[in-house]
Amino acid sequence: MTDDRAALPLPDYDHLPVATLGDRIRSLDADALGTLIAYEEEHGAREPVLTILRARAGQLAQGAEPSGGDPTAATPETAGAPSGPLLGESGAPPMNPPSHGVPTNPAQPRR
Repeated sequence: MTDDRAALPLPDYDHLPVATLGDRIRSLDADALGTLIAYEEEHGAREPVLTILRARAGQLAQGAEPSGGDPTAATPETAGAPSGPLLGESGAPPMNPPSHGVPTNPAQPRR
């Protein structure tokens, strides 16, 4: 197996969150998945990752087909920041919640 991370079927594989790996590998064929398994066994040997990869390899061996999609597409981890108004930039006037227990608060009944 090569040490060249650029040759892996998933870009920036070593930095992908484990929780997203199952979805990201669904578009890979058995050969690409075998490349990832061999790489993981040689480098990280992270058992949760190997469990996910081997489970998908088993599904493919039983006849599952790779799903559509592009494993090299932008991901939330690498995509740019969202555009549009952010918190505090909406143009709405600032609002402070009323204080509780303050006698000058008109929203609070006096006894």
